[in-house]
Amino acid sequence: MTSGTSLRTIRLWDWPVRLTHWSFVMLLPAMWWTGENGDLSRHILLGEVFLGLVVFRVLWGLVGSQTARFSAFLKGPRGVLSYIRGIPGPKRPGHNPIGGWSVVAMLALLAVQIGLGLIAQDIDALESGPLSHLVSYETSDAAREWHHLLFNGILVLVALHICAILFYLFVKRDNLVRPMVSGDKVVDDEIDQPRPGSAITAAACLVIAVGLAWWVALGAPTG
Repeated sequence: MTSGTSLRTIRLWDWPVRLTHWSFVMLLPAMWWTGENGDLSRHILLGEVFLGLVVFRVLWGLVGSQTARFSAFLKGPRGVLSYIRGIPGPKRPGHNPIGGWSVVAMLALLAVQIGLGLIAQDIDALESGPLSHLVSYETSDAAREWHHLLFNGILVLVALHICAILFYLFVKRDNLVRPMVSGDKVVDDEIDQPRPGSAITAAACLVIAVGLAWWVALGAPTG
């Protein structure tokens, strides 16, 4: 930073992004604990809540605030390689090219994991996901195995995420956690305030997400 550079505080992350982020942080260990201890009824309930949150985050990534939108932080191979090589690009708030793709990877893995859980049954076939009736016994049984295995992939992404946070904190001297708590970040004056999302749009996304999760929890009735 040059001596003539001034600083300003911007609202980097809005409440929908922070709410879903910290909900994921709390729900993942809760999902692991209930699954490992055989509390499958609560595990399924938490999975249905997780479904609503993932749907909401995907919707908000399409129509939400500037830093929440996938279109704002997803870059092609050239953009990712330029970032890795340290080639400076336009100064924009939000996720860097690698962080942006990690968000998509996490959401995709969570969506698949939840989908598997919705059709899976336990080893004794006494407890099952709300959509297990839509698939065969064999498919439901296989979904349980993949549901268990895929969680390891999610743990790998979580570990990489934590390593990235520590790298930025201790090497780049950039605290990524504080803005995700408060929403605000101090940046240089060249970075504009991101465009906020609409409260009406957020409410609409929430209604759709809750409605879909509720419908799935009921077994996706058609009548």
